[in-house]
Amino acid sequence: MLRMLMVLIVLAPCSVMGEAVDDESEVQERLDAIESLDKPLYSPFIERYMLDELKQLRMDMAAQRNELIQQIVDRELSSVDRGVTYATNTVTYFFYLIAGASTILVLLGWTSLRDIKERVQSMADKKVSKLVHEYEERLAIVEQQLNKEAQLIEKIGEDIERTQDVQSLWLRAGQASSLANKIAIYDQILKLRPEDCEALTYKADAVLDMGEPQWAVNLCQQALKIDPENGHAFYQLACAYTALNQYEEAVHCLSEALQRTEDYRDKFADDPALQALKDFEPFIGLLPGEDNTH
Repeated sequence: MLRMLMVLIVLAPCSVMGEAVDDESEVQERLDAIESLDKPLYSPFIERYMLDELKQLRMDMAAQRNELIQQIVDRELSSVDRGVTYATNTVTYFFYLIAGASTILVLLGWTSLRDIKERVQSMADKKVSKLVHEYEERLAIVEQQLNKEAQLIEKIGEDIERTQDVQSLWLRAGQASSLANKIAIYDQILKLRPEDCEALTYKADAVLDMGEPQWAVNLCQQALKIDPENGHAFYQLACAYTALNQYEEAVHCLSEALQRTEDYRDKFADDPALQALKDFEPFIGLLPGEDNTH
């Protein structure tokens, strides 16, 4: 997918200018040039564009959710209205029926009109109270659902803002010139996301460059508590142990990093933080081209 994106980026200006490339050999030369690139063709601005697109998508989803909730509430209110109307009509017709029956009873002398009126009024009050109580319970449930949806939407908005802040801090950290400034920015990221393993490991790298290997060890151990499968944390921990002259622990951490990804093996021989291990036999066995089957 990345190669296809690179091809489109290289060939897009040609299509805009109207210069069609029909020669297959020239296309092959362009593909070879793309293959030889050693730097990415994208920039942080593209990442920011993607982040804004994600924000817009989430806002659209939130708006759609609000519209759906509004439709549900309208239907519930419509149902309540129909129910109250039905109850009112029922009570009215019931009144007419009782009135007719009471008239007959009065004529027959079974009971007084006053007693019949009181009984009818009592029965009507009970019926209406029951219906009102049922619909109050339904409205309370709808209100609870609306409150939950509102809290969810608010939380999504906070997550979007926090993601934007963290992205901005990462860009600042990449542009920071001093180690102290980088550490301060990493601390801001950790304040927003206390369990950000990447921020912990990059901070460990910075403090190791400042000559604080024990501090780097503590940061890497915090990262591994959060994510025990974090290969970068194992690699930084190995560098810190090397600075503390704890070579066996360093080699063990390098082995753990290699179990997560083999990409670290090519960095062993060139990393200045691991130069103290160049004569350590267990470390030599981890270098590229050595027998690593054990």
